[in-house]
Amino acid sequence: MQGYIHSTDSFGTVDGPGVRFVIFFQGCPMRCLYCHNPDTWKLNQNMLVSTEELLNLYHHNEAFYKNGGITATGGEPMLQLDFLTELFTKAKQENIHTCLDTSGICFNPEQPELIDNLLAVTDLIMLDIKHIDDKKHKALTGHSNQNILAFAEYISNQKNIPVWIRHVILPEWTDNPEEQLELGWFIGGLKTLKALDCLPYHDMGKQKYQQLGISYALENIKPVSPEIALQAKQQILKGIKKRLLADYKK
Repeated sequence: MQGYIHSTDSFGTVDGPGVRFVIFFQGCPMRCLYCHNPDTWKLNQNMLVSTEELLNLYHHNEAFYKNGGITATGGEPMLQLDFLTELFTKAKQENIHTCLDTSGICFNPEQPELIDNLLAVTDLIMLDIKHIDDKKHKALTGHSNQNILAFAEYISNQKNIPVWIRHVILPEWTDNPEEQLELGWFIGGLKTLKALDCLPYHDMGKQKYQQLGISYALENIKPVSPEIALQAKQQILKGIKKRLLADYKK
């Protein structure tokens, strides 16, 4: 099977545990205002490759991946579900650790079984939750967050897959302490939560927008310091603890 790939990274260190072979899938239905890879939005572009070709690239540097594995990111990998499933299936046949970095936007709560074959060969899911408030999520990404939140609950509470949550701290958008508490409350209900990353907003993708002739909506928003992102993480953790305490008392 073949799929559209934007690029690969042979030595990824922030895309799951250990050193990893990272595959950037082409295509994404989301239009996040802070996206730093707008060149991955369109589906049928860049490299058309087979799952075997990707695994061969992995094996080329296999010695470095002893404590790592393969991470599928994007773009949105689940947009090419069949191709992704075949890749992870073959990887698991070789005992390669598989990590899916996704927004969850392609999940259909009315037909959750459509992704069960993929989940059966996925060791870890890194899930980006853009905003806990649905109205603001639509303004920020162009889509509702309802399917995304349902995806989080499905993979964690029904399929027991380890989950790492990622959340970008963006001034004027995701820096509200009360909304951070609300996000923490939701995350606290995920039974297999393993980590929380609060990522400071950066504008390093701005040049790509200029090259593609796309206006950059956050032109006047400055990058966020690691200290501000840490404060946000502490606030979200408070929400998680409140949820855990409330569930414990039930």
